[in-house]
Amino acid sequence: MKKVAYIIENNRANITMNDGKANAMDFHYFEEMNSALTEIESSASQVLIIKGRQGFFSGGLDLKLISTLAPNDIDKLAETFARTMLRVFLYPIPTVAICTGHAIAGGAMLAFACDRRHVINGNYRIQVNEIAIGIPLPSWMLLIGKSAIPPGFQTEALLHAKTYTPKEAHDAGIFHGLIDNGEDINVAINSEVEALMSLNIPAYSISKKRLREKEIKEVLAMLKEELPAK
Repeated sequence: MKKVAYIIENNRANITMNDGKANAMDFHYFEEMNSALTEIESSASQVLIIKGRQGFFSGGLDLKLISTLAPNDIDKLAETFARTMLRVFLYPIPTVAICTGHAIAGGAMLAFACDRRHVINGNYRIQVNEIAIGIPLPSWMLLIGKSAIPPGFQTEALLHAKTYTPKEAHDAGIFHGLIDNGEDINVAINSEVEALMSLNIPAYSISKKRLREKEIKEVLAMLKEELPAK
């Protein structure tokens, strides 16, 4: 079963994550996600929308898998995770995350890596929980987190591992839109998507690179020394 599927229609690319469970991130997930990102980047797509299945955006890295891995393989997974999220963060067309449910740890990071973020209202959990479970946040996660979380909420969201409901995350400014449960997602985001597609994509890509590339290079330089098995 594919964990990541994509479709391109009318220059709109849609990536959907659906493993029938928590959309946990493992080696197969990253292979499929990067393959989709490569295909979309080589197309004429003008916007990328990333969403999950109903009830789950993503629960982040597959912790059951990690418990079975040797230290070198844990580092390999962690590096693949970092480079994939940073690829989304620097993606050359506008990106929109639709949090269709729980977004925890790496799932929250994927949403934060997108340029625009919407979340479906409901009994869902939005949380960067790494510190709560004893994992120091690497510099690359802090870079992405600070880009999405307003300054007044960064301490509680990143250092204190606060759990947000979708409405609380929207009210804090972490998400740009709150979609009613049952509302048509495509209708809810259509005006924003059309506005993004009206941008000059070559100029957008160059400017986004200038805005973020320097800091991305800095955190990548620290990546090896901050891997969990080091």
